[in-house]
Amino acid sequence: MNCATGFWNGDKLKYYMKDDLFGKRGNMPNNFATTIENVDLRSKALRSFKDEYLLDFVNIEDPDETDERVIEQQIVHNIKNFIMALGSDFSFMGNQYRLVVSEKEYFIDLLFFNRRLQALIAIELKRGEFKPEYAGKLNFYLSALDEYVKLPHENPSIGIILCKDRDSKTVEFAFRDINKPMGVATYRTSSELPKEYQGILPEPEELRKLM
Repeated sequence: MNCATGFWNGDKLKYYMKDDLFGKRGNMPNNFATTIENVDLRSKALRSFKDEYLLDFVNIEDPDETDERVIEQQIVHNIKNFIMALGSDFSFMGNQYRLVVSEKEYFIDLLFFNRRLQALIAIELKRGEFKPEYAGKLNFYLSALDEYVKLPHENPSIGIILCKDRDSKTVEFAFRDINKPMGVATYRTSSELPKEYQGILPEPEELRKLM
């Protein structure tokens, strides 16, 4: 095993261990039950996303006072780490992904493709709390992706709003009449684990010995 492979596996191990601490898969608020008819695909979609993501590679002092583009730029700069946080089935297609509808330009913050779901995944970044209007905007993006970008053999696109906080009832009402599959996940940018989790993960030197 070469150094590059060992480093990659060490990073993967670290994120898989953190995955048990931050955001269990299948718990993210979503509307998949009413927008994904195929039971098997719906089950896969539920398991593909987490309730909360630890973005400890994003280094900003106050996320609530930072523009979304700053967070986006740091995610793109650390795209390998972000993909490990998402899961191994995700492939990055680009940021500020350009869509043209009726000669007007629109830009999706982050666009991925998920091999297991065979679907495009649009992620919109929000620095604060979830707002109902975010759902309408993402629904528009998903409609455009399905019309202009999705290939005939692929499944309908899925959207994720990644924000700092959310209220469950607000999300429920915002999604009630939406016809595109989407969910709302939260994120943390702190590089420090909460006190109750400190000591659970091995130090980097220990991780290297495990490889």
